[in-house]
Amino acid sequence: MAITLVNPEGLPKVDIYRQVSIATGSKLVHIAGQVARDADGGHIGEGDLAAQTERCYLNIGTALAGIGGSFDDVAKLTAYIVDWTPDKMPLVMEGVARACAQLGVTPVPPLTGVGVSALAEPDLLVEVEATAVLD
Repeated sequence: MAITLVNPEGLPKVDIYRQVSIATGSKLVHIAGQVARDADGGHIGEGDLAAQTERCYLNIGTALAGIGGSFDDVAKLTAYIVDWTPDKMPLVMEGVARACAQLGVTPVPPLTGVGVSALAEPDLLVEVEATAVLD
């Protein structure tokens, strides 16, 4: 595995991700923002932020599996969340937890959440992009 996730002393301990990822692999992979669509482009979790978040993470896992990697190779995630307010955090975390359970990963890599006014399609509530490093 090319990624080591750590919470260095002096930084806040965050349960849902680690503050730092250390990459030692040789292949840098950028995964386009993933949304709540299945392989055929079908809508997943319309109006359900947790379900859409879960699907974004699972799609990242699928993308990595397709190139010989896994979610364990993710060095950094960025989530774009429509009309972000702090009360949406439990729904995002529910989706992340369900995806992580299916992917068999814990803890997840560093994550930056960004509130946005809209995404490419009106039914999308969240989009997640990833950077990974493979050996």
